[in-house]
Amino acid sequence: MKKPRSPFYVTTLIAGAFFMELLDGTIIATALPQMARSFHVGAVSLNIGMTAYMLTLAVFIPISGWVADRFGSRSVFASAIGIFTLASVLCGASTALRQFILMRILQGIGGAMMVPVGRLIVLRTAPKDKLTQALAYITWPALSALVIGPPLGGFITTYASWHWIFFLNLPIGLFALALTLLWIENVRGDEVHPFDWMTFFLGGFASAGTVYAMEALGSEDGRWQFPAAILALSLLSGVVAVLVARRHPAGSLIDFESLRLRTYALSIYGASAFRIAVGVLPFLLPLMFQITFGLSAFQSGLYLLALFAGDLTMKAFVIPALRRFGFRRVIRFSGIMTAVSIAVCATFSPATPHALVVAILFFHGGFRSMEFTCTTTIAYADIPPARISRANGFLSAIMQLGSAMGVAVGAITLRLVAHARGHSAAAPQLHDFQLAILIVAVLALGPVLDSLGLPPDAGAGTSGHRQRELEPAH
Repeated sequence: MKKPRSPFYVTTLIAGAFFMELLDGTIIATALPQMARSFHVGAVSLNIGMTAYMLTLAVFIPISGWVADRFGSRSVFASAIGIFTLASVLCGASTALRQFILMRILQGIGGAMMVPVGRLIVLRTAPKDKLTQALAYITWPALSALVIGPPLGGFITTYASWHWIFFLNLPIGLFALALTLLWIENVRGDEVHPFDWMTFFLGGFASAGTVYAMEALGSEDGRWQFPAAILALSLLSGVVAVLVARRHPAGSLIDFESLRLRTYALSIYGASAFRIAVGVLPFLLPLMFQITFGLSAFQSGLYLLALFAGDLTMKAFVIPALRRFGFRRVIRFSGIMTAVSIAVCATFSPATPHALVVAILFFHGGFRSMEFTCTTTIAYADIPPARISRANGFLSAIMQLGSAMGVAVGAITLRLVAHARGHSAAAPQLHDFQLAILIVAVLALGPVLDSLGLPPDAGAGTSGHRQRELEPAH
């Protein structure tokens, strides 16, 4: 039997695969007009390419933990990379819209297995006292891909063609696949329970329907009755899925046992609001910069690189901060700072100095990175190894759903604000963007409010924090 590779190498491989998968969800945004001309359709019709990808992720991520336990983490992760890479090449070679959509669905199936199973591999590989560092290392792709995707896609589309957005995944995917087969052990779960088909179908419809309905409600076509009906049915399906899952909790895709832990529940409830909030800003700001500031798409995208710089810079401070202050205080402080920095973005105007905009976005990027890392890491602080796969699968599904809803929530909020101010949402004004951003800032406080029930030493075994308490006098 070969000697396991160092956790650092494994974590680096997983981070690279994450970046490839997550980047693909955002990079085509600026390529849609050129792709539409290639397929001889309207640019709006290409939005289904992004939607199909996100819906597929929402449906198939919940089964990732069960599949990994059944067939082995290396087998599933390698298969996911292979499927994703092949689908990328086929996306780039597509000559018709229907063909492209089918390949995006196939790509989404690979991505749905890649991210949660990759995180599961890291959870099983990294020692408990190194878990914070490992998860911090693999969270930056989730944040950076959202930021650098649009400007990178615009650059490739402008100076090459949209096909290369997908063809570039071929060498990266083949390299990652080779390293996966060399470095990762094929670990299976100790107990594989029967698959929870009923919860899968009900939860899949709830997740996909919610994402679709939210995106449709945020669109500019003005029709809301059908999306609202789909949203209501999706919420009902979600409620039924929970009721069905409670009848056989031991084998359910919903991890009720882990939800009893405050550390895990925070990452499900409060952190979901936070994920939506940080997903809204990279959507609203470029629109505001282009529509009300008069900047080009590429110029507005470059502004968001300050977020990426803040993300990377803060990584050096997360672990020392957790060791010194613990999860509870860091989550509260970074959550408040993230909300404040979002609110400050609502003060931007064409007269705001460029350096000040960059500084504020850098500040926001740093604290959202810290909060994102903390709320993800604390979820696994009290989870026993035997239950790590189920807990990770359910959390991954919730994380994907929250991230997918970010853009939709931003679009809906902007539309509601515009209508409330008495004009069409098709031509939003500066004050519409500012009010929408202020509303979104409140969502970022979700983990702060949820942390009020955490004990001072929550997650101490993972963070390395030791609470100093005075011994009572006798």
